[in-house]
Amino acid sequence: MTVRIALATSAEHPDLHEHDLPLVTALRTAGLEPVAELWTDPSVDWSSYDAVLLRSVWDYHTRYLEFTEWLGQLDKAGVRVLNDSALVRWNADKSYLLELRERGVAIVPSQVAAGDCLREVVGGLSGREIVIKPTVSASALHTVRGLAGSEQLSRAMDDLPDAVYLVQPFQPEIQTDGEWSLMYFGGAYSHAVVKRPVAGDYRVQHEFGGSVELADPSPAILSGAIAALTAAGAATAPYARVDGIVSNGRFLLMELELIEPYLFLPDHPAAYQHLTQSVVSALN
Repeated sequence: MTVRIALATSAEHPDLHEHDLPLVTALRTAGLEPVAELWTDPSVDWSSYDAVLLRSVWDYHTRYLEFTEWLGQLDKAGVRVLNDSALVRWNADKSYLLELRERGVAIVPSQVAAGDCLREVVGGLSGREIVIKPTVSASALHTVRGLAGSEQLSRAMDDLPDAVYLVQPFQPEIQTDGEWSLMYFGGAYSHAVVKRPVAGDYRVQHEFGGSVELADPSPAILSGAIAALTAAGAATAPYARVDGIVSNGRFLLMELELIEPYLFLPDHPAAYQHLTQSVVSALN
């Protein structure tokens, strides 16, 4: 019997992102029947699928409540989600970083605050360059950087929507050495890239002009990434992306991407097969 798998995507990419098209071919070659489906389409019969693989659901953070309700519907219908729906829920809020810190993972220093407490936290960092980002966000949405205590940052904070925020000291290594992204499939390391912002910026995303290049991580970086995955209970997740920087020779976790990460598959074409094999193993 053919295993049907829904590749969940968003309205912006109804036929999947173009970089996922080779994945469709690889899944078919492996004997699966992949079908692109909009996660927001109420007409989809998700129970007709053996599993749902989250791919370009890149609008989930702007429809967070709807997204978690949808995951609940899949759970109720007994449809398996890759990655596991409980892991996805946990990973959707960046306050998980504080949990991982308590479990011994080296993270970029982070505080969580909301409302009036946000200005109190920022006030306590006066004179330091910081970054403020929502705990539920992606692609640098509602993210601001500035000097704590400055009028300029205070004005920027005035424009932030009412939400819970992560407050972190700015990491200059992002501009000098770049940010690492390491890809894992079924717990096995696949490849890594270093992302760099354009001169004068701190955002590494391509929509802000960031660049990417394949790179070979050191044993210390690999060890830090595995430590983060293990502490998160994601050591054998079908797919994972570990983002971080190296500061004073130590890998510091910035984010653990377990929901819909861009996996830089075209940069390392063998990874299409790595992900396919991981999905097949998970379903078996």
